[in-house]
Amino acid sequence: MIPDGRRSRRTTFVDRRSERKVLHRLLDTVRGGESRTLVIRGDAGVGKTALVEYLTERATGCRVLRVAGVQSEVELAFAGVHQLCLPLLGRLDRLPAPQREALQVAFGLSEGPVPERFLVGLAVLSLLAEAAEEQPLVCVVDDHHWLDRASSLALAFVARRLGADPVGIVFVTRVVEGELAGLPELQVTGLPEADARTLLESALNGPMDTRVRDQIVAETQGNPLALLELPRGFTRTQLAGGFGLPSVVPLSTRIESSFRRQLDALPPESRRLLQLAAAEPSGDTSLLWRAAERLGIAIEAEAAVLAGLAEFGARVSFRHPLLRAEAYRSASDHDRRAAHVALAEVTDRARDPDRRAWHLAQAATGPDEELAQDLEQSAGRAQARGGLSAAAAFLRRAVLLTVDPVRRADRILAAAHTYAQSGEFGTALELLAMAQAGPLDELQSARTELLYAEIASWSGPGNEAAPLLLKAAKRLEPLDAELARDTYLRAWMASLLAGRLAVSGTLPEVSHTVQSRTPQTQSSGQIETLLDALTLVVTRGPAAAATALRQTVNYFSGTDIPVEDELRWGWFGQATASALLDYDPWRALLERQVRLARRVGALDRLPVMLAALGTATVWSGDFAAAELLDAEAEAVCEVTGSYAAPFTALALVCMRGDETNARSLIDATITGATAGGQGVAIAFANWSAAVLYNGLGQYDKARAAAVECSQDSPGLYVSLFVLPELVEAAAYTGDTELAHEALSRYAAVSRAGGADFGLGLEVRCRALLSKGDLAEGFFREAIERLGRTPLRPEVARAHLLYGEWLHRRDRRAEAREHLRTAHDTFAELGMAAFAERARRELLATGERVLRSTVDAVSTLTAREALIAGLAADGRTNPEIGAQLFVSARTVEWHLRKVFGKLGITSRKELKAALAEGGRVLPSA
Repeated sequence: MIPDGRRSRRTTFVDRRSERKVLHRLLDTVRGGESRTLVIRGDAGVGKTALVEYLTERATGCRVLRVAGVQSEVELAFAGVHQLCLPLLGRLDRLPAPQREALQVAFGLSEGPVPERFLVGLAVLSLLAEAAEEQPLVCVVDDHHWLDRASSLALAFVARRLGADPVGIVFVTRVVEGELAGLPELQVTGLPEADARTLLESALNGPMDTRVRDQIVAETQGNPLALLELPRGFTRTQLAGGFGLPSVVPLSTRIESSFRRQLDALPPESRRLLQLAAAEPSGDTSLLWRAAERLGIAIEAEAAVLAGLAEFGARVSFRHPLLRAEAYRSASDHDRRAAHVALAEVTDRARDPDRRAWHLAQAATGPDEELAQDLEQSAGRAQARGGLSAAAAFLRRAVLLTVDPVRRADRILAAAHTYAQSGEFGTALELLAMAQAGPLDELQSARTELLYAEIASWSGPGNEAAPLLLKAAKRLEPLDAELARDTYLRAWMASLLAGRLAVSGTLPEVSHTVQSRTPQTQSSGQIETLLDALTLVVTRGPAAAATALRQTVNYFSGTDIPVEDELRWGWFGQATASALLDYDPWRALLERQVRLARRVGALDRLPVMLAALGTATVWSGDFAAAELLDAEAEAVCEVTGSYAAPFTALALVCMRGDETNARSLIDATITGATAGGQGVAIAFANWSAAVLYNGLGQYDKARAAAVECSQDSPGLYVSLFVLPELVEAAAYTGDTELAHEALSRYAAVSRAGGADFGLGLEVRCRALLSKGDLAEGFFREAIERLGRTPLRPEVARAHLLYGEWLHRRDRRAEAREHLRTAHDTFAELGMAAFAERARRELLATGERVLRSTVDAVSTLTAREALIAGLAADGRTNPEIGAQLFVSARTVEWHLRKVFGKLGITSRKELKAALAEGGRVLPSA
């Protein structure tokens, strides 16, 4: 990347008053201790760079960091952000270790695991915030449209996460799209006619025909670069008389034509030096001089000739990026290749192998296997640094240099996979079509099918992936047993998530296919047991799968599990615990997955894990902790731009009995899930609705919602969890046949699991369908079993149901005891609908009960409550910032607001203040 050169004179304008006001406000805000982001957009030559010069010249009291994107350097991962942060690398040791290590790997300063891109972004955020502690910081990213994608993503992340930090980030680009979309913009357009005429006349060195002047002003639409550049290259006579004016072509083309005329007027050797400089994106002058010597160019004399077009200081700086691009295009194919060869020869192979390989690839005229292997190695290094887009570009170039059909197909598939991983699905699909047009062996053909399935799972509706993954797994089975096994696991999870919306590749279909496979000739270890457990529970039921399920739970709960297994398959592991209805290991595994995802920065997976943990936390009655998890999930989705179904929010609003808000959220979830092919979210919404309506005593509605949910992937996850709601609703509406059928399905799982969670809910259901002493015994057993679990809402519901049962038998005194216990618990937890149901029943027994009130700490926002809870738990500001992807200074800003709302003055008082309001930090 090329840091922009500074102008020797202070930048002045004929106009741009409103634009300059925006820039002054940005500087004033940053100097005042707050952050600001601005995207300056406009056509080439419209004056964006001049405005940036104006900004930086007036940034007194601020430290300015600058970088400019270069079109030819878009394939070098993190090149831009590395150049921007280069002056700050001495501060790396002040960053938290995970961030420091991620940034060192991304910049190629050390080796290590591939860093998650959001962790790199957080490290850049922390580095800039750290530097801004000493002096306000202004970062300028010119020609963002030519920045490498890894840098673009990292800097856009920073721009969105800056808070109470004196940091300003200014992006300069032609078009706002992708990662910059939604950021504050300043659109720069052409100058008004009078100002355009004044600027044009300032560039003339002689008279100009009035009609010619007006034509140029009109056709340039006030574009400053066009006004200054178009007259260059024409004689005074041509300008005075109007001869030689360009024809009616696009403005950018006319500006480039003006640059071409200026280039054509240069002596040949001067032009060659400029073309050589344009071919080297780093702008390294010493490298350029060495390459020029190899080409026999007289350096000093030629540099003097080019003084008006480019500056040769510590780095080469062109007068305008369009001039660089035109200089590069002006070289003949022979001269361009010669320039790249010379630059490759003077680039150190050991220190900068990727740039050397890039130059050689630009110079290649035909197949070159050795160079293709070098590019593969460059791709590997880029991927190790987290630069997926750069790795994909290197692989794509390697394809062009490959003749051998087998290697060519392998490289096409590798490039397609990497493009798909980076989110460039269109390019990935083009490469797959290219692969299919050539000869493929069986394994390559199967891998192609797998890639199509992966792209469908990453980019399309959720119900499209499972059948494609299943098809790919079948084809891979005789070719690559381990890859086939992994693909079967992914197909199983995809079918579970698709639920009722699966057209083909349903959960039973996937499970039966796996169980009917030819037995493996060699053991595949615990992951094969995981696949067997998950599919066996579908095909033969929980009793047959119990041993394998328990073995898998123990494996993922152990301490010797490889990190790679835990990262890839831990999410599947928690599913085995939920399939056993064993709450404690299920929640422990979820907490473990969340901690791991936070530690490694796996933000793509973290929202789903937080939603599952939030669900488990709501079930325990710790609504405050669940709110914090939901706030964290929202923060992560805000960072990644992703969407996750609002499972925790749904569970919370329905458990609290807020019918108005619950109904709108349920409807919105079902609508979104239907469009996205996510049947599991529809099932979750119906489960939540069943809880809501049972709490409100609207049992017909509860039964209808529970029936809908129970039909989705029968016997697993949500459709299993809803069965106690269905038994209760069916029993209270007199549909005992439906209630018995639901109980039978539930009991098959609870007895196989043998845990108090499942067994306690089972006997509570049995009590509703039994009579006399048998029913009473079941109620008491339910209270005892559930009392040994952390599930306070379920214990309270057991007391409620028992109290209602006792009241119906006119045992009022005993009924009041259990109803009072239920009511008090519901009121304490904030379960308003269930509390009201218990209150009404108590009133019917002759006891007077007041309605409960809301806690005072509700004045805190979700974000404030989350930060306050983490601080009360002893986390430092940098640790909190790392978890929430904000700077430590922003954390401190939020804490000051929390202190004011709670009426406290220090962190020491936080725990007591939050405890008064019932807010507790989640254990994860």
